[in-house]
Amino acid sequence: MGFLGNAYPWVLAAHVIFVIFLMASLFMMPRLFVYHHQTALGSAEDKAWIEREDRLRRIIMNPSIVLVWLFGLMLAVNVGAFYEGWFHAKLALVLLLSGYHGWCVGYAKKLARGDRPMTERRLRMLNEVPAILVTLIVILVIVRPF
Repeated sequence: MGFLGNAYPWVLAAHVIFVIFLMASLFMMPRLFVYHHQTALGSAEDKAWIEREDRLRRIIMNPSIVLVWLFGLMLAVNVGAFYEGWFHAKLALVLLLSGYHGWCVGYAKKLARGDRPMTERRLRMLNEVPAILVTLIVILVIVRPF
């Protein structure tokens, strides 16, 4: 039963809920970047996109990633997952997903400064990264192929 005892299903539910929030924000943020790129620098619309991106980051993305990690590590310790091959692969993919989160935060800050180093096409392609990673993560957790 592990150290979580009867709290295990509640911690698991919280983990899944905040993974959903995190994934929604990771799908949404690059989309906002694409729309933001279409505005004139310094315009009122540019400032509105900066505000939208900042709110998404502060209210959903950052709190979600912290809680996903907290609940996820609690679950992993509780079930002894650190000794499982599938978990090592999942952890590597979650680290990549966390790096993607960091990239989103950094790119939003660049846009807020007026920098636009990427094309809309590249941003649209990068928007697929979280979908690929979460697909692989879910397969590892459910199927546990090794």
